Amino acid sequence: MRARERERPLTVHHLNQLLLVCSLVLLVAVAAVRISSRSGLPSLLVYLGIGILMGQDGIGDIRFDNAELTQVIGYAALVVILAEGGLGTKWKEIRPALPAASALALAGVAVSVGITAAAAHYLVGLEWRQALIIGAVVSSTDAAAVFSVLRRIPLPARVTGTLEAESGFNDAPVVILVVAFSTAGPVAHWYVLVGEIALELAIGAAIGLAVGWLGAWGLRHVALPASGLYPIAVMAIAMTAYAGGALAHGSGFLGVYLASMIMGNAKLPHWPATRGFADGLGWIAQIGMFVLLGLLVTPHDLGDDVVPALVIGLALTMVARPLSVVLCLVPFRVPWQEQTLMSWAGLRGAVPIILATIPMVEGVDSSRRIFNIVFVLVVVYTLVQGPTLPWLARTLNLGEGGEAADLGIESAPLERLRGHLLSVAIPEGSKMHGVEVNELRLPAGAAVTLVVREGKSFVPLPATVLRRGDELLVVATDPVRDAAEQRLRAVGHGGKLAGWLGTGGSDTGR
Repeated sequence: MRARERERPLTVHHLNQLLLVCSLVLLVAVAAVRISSRSGLPSLLVYLGIGILMGQDGIGDIRFDNAELTQVIGYAALVVILAEGGLGTKWKEIRPALPAASALALAGVAVSVGITAAAAHYLVGLEWRQALIIGAVVSSTDAAAVFSVLRRIPLPARVTGTLEAESGFNDAPVVILVVAFSTAGPVAHWYVLVGEIALELAIGAAIGLAVGWLGAWGLRHVALPASGLYPIAVMAIAMTAYAGGALAHGSGFLGVYLASMIMGNAKLPHWPATRGFADGLGWIAQIGMFVLLGLLVTPHDLGDDVVPALVIGLALTMVARPLSVVLCLVPFRVPWQEQTLMSWAGLRGAVPIILATIPMVEGVDSSRRIFNIVFVLVVVYTLVQGPTLPWLARTLNLGEGGEAADLGIESAPLERLRGHLLSVAIPEGSKMHGVEVNELRLPAGAAVTLVVREGKSFVPLPATVLRRGDELLVVATDPVRDAAEQRLRAVGHGGKLAGWLGTGGSDTGR
């Protein structure tokens, strides 16, 4: 009778219990975001803590040791996180930083892997294969960890653009290196690895750019029957870029990032809703991934690996990262203050811990020790670097204040009328405050048709003065839609004299 009871299928009651547990975990994780924002700690540490508490050494006593499942779920979560990061990347900030970010993501990774692997071999005593795996695993920076700390401090565009692009680009070569070092047999010659990395990056970039451009073109020219379909379509296109790149033996991670970046800068319809949807998915992916990684780790087994992790982390943080930044940024004449911040801002987050599961799946000797060392390294040095990053930015005088806030503009296509309805929100700090409607100087074919102020709507006159907090409805014909949005953004940044003071009517980015 007991055997039959154990073989009974899941019931609705079991499903309700599972949903209750998942809901409670998500609520605790969401509340933890507030704690992390107040303390200055990256949220990944809070989510890892939740997973550890639920694990076999915690109050949940859940025994979980499936590294292969963790790797699969981790890859899926990374794809979502990279897609969300690409959608939020501003082309105007990242474009000047592309050469420097590319150098850090390629040459910088090579320098970091070499120095860190040498430290792991000579100082800790690991075999060369294990040392190279650790060096490759911890050479990838994490945008989510960096900007969860720095998002409260406005930094120069070159710094944020370089750090963001580097974190989006360096996942691809690092994954290739970790897989190569973890594969059975002799490690390929360096020139073979360089050729494989170059080929996979080229394939992934080509597919990502093509999918992103085609997806953006299609979404701008096809009116979907419901606004809620646009966020789903954008994420589906991003997933297509990853799958296409991976199936073509290229870098799917680079593909999804580039495709998402193109769509994020293409002025898609219903953009605020799409951005909010992607942001929510990104949070869910991070929460799920970190909790799962916390479950996978066994805290009572970490004791012997704490000292090796501290030694390797010290070599990475104080030698490998600064040297790679200095060597890679010499040709670009980056000020020493920015180099210092970029050196300290090389936070390691979810990516290294996920990559540490690859040698476990491949059956590499001492792979569990590699995972433990990486886990301790990420947690300890994130605790050290995370809270001190804002202080370092202020000490180096890298905060920028007084910059006008960007407008929130949402576009809804009116297919039958061959026009667009633009919903414009005027934020705090926008220089559109105090501008009269006729001073917007919108192109012929565009007009402000409605203003919503303090919950009340009215049809504006040419002399109506706009205020911060207003929401405008602007109707524009299809040919002048882009020009109208560019003009609105220009006024938001430069005021009513934008055209004469050099701000121009060009799009200032999202």
